[in-house]
Amino acid sequence: MVDITSRKDQRALANLRATLGQQGSGRLRYAAAMHFNRKGLLSNEALEVFRICSPDDGEDPGGLLRDRGLTVPLLDVEVTSPELCIRSLVDEVDRYLSALESPGVAEVRMGIAEARERSLNLPKSRGNKVVSSFLDATLTALEDTHPALSGAIRAAAPLLHWVTYDDYPPEEIGPDFRMGHAFASLVGGGAPIPADDYDLGLFLIAPHVFYRDHRHAAPELYAPLTGPHGWRFGPDMPLISRPAHQPVWNEPFAPHATKVGPIPFLCIFGWTRDVAESATVIPASDWAELDALRLTA
Repeated sequence: MVDITSRKDQRALANLRATLGQQGSGRLRYAAAMHFNRKGLLSNEALEVFRICSPDDGEDPGGLLRDRGLTVPLLDVEVTSPELCIRSLVDEVDRYLSALESPGVAEVRMGIAEARERSLNLPKSRGNKVVSSFLDATLTALEDTHPALSGAIRAAAPLLHWVTYDDYPPEEIGPDFRMGHAFASLVGGGAPIPADDYDLGLFLIAPHVFYRDHRHAAPELYAPLTGPHGWRFGPDMPLISRPAHQPVWNEPFAPHATKVGPIPFLCIFGWTRDVAESATVIPASDWAELDALRLTA
């Protein structure tokens, strides 16, 4: 039996399974194979197969492994340690953020650095219909570009306490968003990794939902993992289309709204202070039009 015992192992395992055809995936698979070979978990013969296949991102090492009568039990391993799953996800989130250039990224990453090695306190996991309906589609899309992050989210998602926020007045926020979103905190008050006046987590919204104009005291980073989606930064302003992996930084009390495209919206969010202050909806005249709007990819 093969045991994955560290966050570095979990990242290497995700890279060993990197999506065929993804740019650079051949090298990722080979580097991961070298990692496990050094640990005695992958044979020299299997390592040679990954080396041979590494120049071609679309070449499946599985075919050559079978031709040579080789097996790699690692490819069938599932990580089951709750603590490892949560900490590995926080590591992957931090690694993802480190590649972004945006206001607020440094502050969010500072909060991660201060909290990441604190004792874990897993809250009771809580399923959610939005998550069960739409998370898999977002992770399938994310696998093509960020396999380690996608795999870490997939492994940790069942352990998280997913919440559908219900503090907005129903008549103001509208039924689509009220019933069509969920979020889970990773670092913060009541989160698996505790922190004061800070909140880092994942935010999921169903396709085509309009998250109406709102604002809050907390400065906020959105790091969208899917896209394109529509954004605006003032009531009645036109939507701006933004692709995945283009961060959005909202200053305190800055108006913002999001119109989800045909792919579910999944993002990393970070609130760096004033997290206990409630958000408020800002009226606009075009909500009915935007609720009904269907964006195309």
